[in-house]
Amino acid sequence: MAKLTIASQPRSFVFDVEHTALIIIDMQHDFCSRGGYVDHSGADVNMLRRPIKAIQSVLREARRVGMTVIFTREGHRPGLEDCQPAKMERTVWVGHTIGKKGPLGRLLVRGEKGNQIIDELAPAASDLVIDKPAKGAFYGTELDVILRSRHTSHLLFTGVTTNICVENSMRDAADRGYWNLIVSDGAAAISDEIHEQSLQMIMYQGGVFGVVASAAQVCEALRAARAKATAAV
Repeated sequence: MAKLTIASQPRSFVFDVEHTALIIIDMQHDFCSRGGYVDHSGADVNMLRRPIKAIQSVLREARRVGMTVIFTREGHRPGLEDCQPAKMERTVWVGHTIGKKGPLGRLLVRGEKGNQIIDELAPAASDLVIDKPAKGAFYGTELDVILRSRHTSHLLFTGVTTNICVENSMRDAADRGYWNLIVSDGAAAISDEIHEQSLQMIMYQGGVFGVVASAAQVCEALRAARAKATAAV
């Protein structure tokens, strides 16, 4: 299988399509739409909508080459049995309590409108969707089992928020031995400053949690993979 190289920072990302997965973190109405969880917190949801076009471009190329695509959704069971008391208490402090009724249904509750992936990034039948009860994508989910069953070693991360759910998932992935890349314009936080600080943390010490590249760089590599595959037929 052909090896591809992305000139990411602070070092290159060398991968092949067969052993790589695209992870799209929490691009759901609760984070990206009016009336959802983030909107109730008083933050500007428009900031979290900024990576949609970049994610669309990477998602399109990933599907064209047959790459594993996995969406995550943060949310809890209707009875909130899987919501840690400390997590619940923290949301009470800032006024957007998990389970509170809103225009898009109960906040961060599975099955509600707010919990669903936004229309612009609707999962295809071939994509996988994983529900998670915490910030990290590995905690309390089958993600690691699925990735290892597909012999996945490299992960492309996109989604929201950069400094919380995305970075937390990348930290966990690094501890599990995965090679990580975050798509810089395919992720967002509630401010540009926080987003950039998180990218710097990910790249710290030569990429302790992963490397950083733009959507254009990732798409270029995936198009090259498709061209090679077509030429080999």
